[in-house]
Amino acid sequence: MAYDTLGMVMYVHMDSDSPARRIATDLRADIAAGRLLPGEKLPSVRDLAERYEVSRTTAGKVLILLKTEGLVTTRHGSGAYVRESHPIRRLGPERYARHRWEQTTVQAFATEVPESDTTQQQGHQTQEVSIVAADESVAAALGVEVGAPVYERARVVTREGNPTHTMTSYYRPADVEGTPLVDPSPGIAGQGGGFRVLADKGLSPHEITEDLRARMPTADEALLLDLPPGEPVVELCRITRTADGHVVEYARGVHAASRFVWSYTFAIPS
Repeated sequence: MAYDTLGMVMYVHMDSDSPARRIATDLRADIAAGRLLPGEKLPSVRDLAERYEVSRTTAGKVLILLKTEGLVTTRHGSGAYVRESHPIRRLGPERYARHRWEQTTVQAFATEVPESDTTQQQGHQTQEVSIVAADESVAAALGVEVGAPVYERARVVTREGNPTHTMTSYYRPADVEGTPLVDPSPGIAGQGGGFRVLADKGLSPHEITEDLRARMPTADEALLLDLPPGEPVVELCRITRTADGHVVEYARGVHAASRFVWSYTFAIPS
């Protein structure tokens, strides 16, 4: 399967030893070795055809193959370019550690490493807050009726100006009314983030359940996250509970698959 320059799906059959695959192997090696740098323009279809003495159709298949692999992107009327690389963030349970929100003030735009009583948020996030009707999954997680009003807090997170993921949280109005969690100002909620806000309301997060699944993005998600054709996303669904089992947040995140890795260390259950 491959995509044309408009992102439409099309199918190109190529034998494992076809000229197109051999040329793609050469260009792939150039990219891996740094002879073709991120953002650098690849030879045109015509130039590839002349260099390798193949037809333009074969040369075009080379670029389609590399684009499908996520190694290159195309710009209408301009050509193909080596895909810009993005830092990969490693995510694990420690990102929810109490010391990150219980006794600290969170500031924006730096690293995740705590410094004394201040920890700094990576990147930047937009924020849209509204009252919506709970769908089936939100209702089941929060223990409310389908269609009941809940707060929706939707964020798009960027790092170095590049979108990395979205995160949309849902809350019962009684749990968050009048708190920074319903303030639509960009950035984190309050001084310590969402968990700190909940803790200050007497709803301290104690237990989290996360479900992860890979899928292809919707057209809107691909556009919002600036994904190349063929790149999947990882959808994260998170339920946060207090020590007595009260669900205080249900969240859905959509992450660009190439920009994250999830890492967990745990004792093997009996």
